[in-house]
Amino acid sequence: MDYSVRGAWWSGETVAVVTGANRGIGHALAARLAEHGLTVVLTARDGARGEAAATPLRARGLAVVVRHLDVSDAASVADFAAWLRDDVGGLDILVNNAAVSFNEIDTNSVEHAETVLRTNFYGAKMLTEALLPLFRQSPATSRILNISSQLGLLNKVSNPSLKALLQDEDRLTEAAIESMVARFLAQVKDGTWAEPGQGWPKVWTDYSVSKLALNAYSRLLARRLQAHGERVSVNCFCPGFTRTDMTKGWGKRTAEEVADVGARLALLPPGELPTGTFFKWCTPQLYSKL
Repeated sequence: MDYSVRGAWWSGETVAVVTGANRGIGHALAARLAEHGLTVVLTARDGARGEAAATPLRARGLAVVVRHLDVSDAASVADFAAWLRDDVGGLDILVNNAAVSFNEIDTNSVEHAETVLRTNFYGAKMLTEALLPLFRQSPATSRILNISSQLGLLNKVSNPSLKALLQDEDRLTEAAIESMVARFLAQVKDGTWAEPGQGWPKVWTDYSVSKLALNAYSRLLARRLQAHGERVSVNCFCPGFTRTDMTKGWGKRTAEEVADVGARLALLPPGELPTGTFFKWCTPQLYSKL
């Protein structure tokens, strides 16, 4: 495949950070962005695995830098942000891909709900907020692409008050989103989360709630940055059922197929770049209307 792009707005000095990139979708996306000619910071919780994942990419002459990062650890996030500021000079693209799930395809345990929320929502949010001052905000617009899931769309929520809260974009706040997450975790702790009327998503509930919160936060962040005149777009991308370790090899498409679409969304021409949009595969969806 020819990865050259006529009229590309980026160059070899354009820096893309991809989290959780030592395997699966994250690794495929890091490779694809590097193939397009960007400098990619491949992050991994395990530095040795990150290096192993980067070695074949570097052998192909791709510009890939490896850095340890655990998005669920505040000290790790702070160290990474300081390194990116002092040694790299900033970034242009952030792909929040790092995520965990502990369920098999046909199970729905919430035993590890706290870890799932701490990584998939709080971790992505903490890293994003730490890196926002480091975006170079070029005329081409810097980009945040959150790898999300349609399991976190509003049509998966049956609680009317919760759905109303998330649909009211004028009144929704980060505090309200975090309160929703805290309520879910409290119900997990006291065993009431699955009782009739709670209305949480029915499939991979803890993972779905993490993506529900991430989607809502993404919309709020997009509006906040736009209101302040910041040239940073924020979008979500659902790759669908993909064959990765998380799905134990089940799925409709490969990580490489996902990377083709994800990279295309991350590199949209400035004139075609939306913000606050949820992409289901490559089709933009109105998250609040689903």
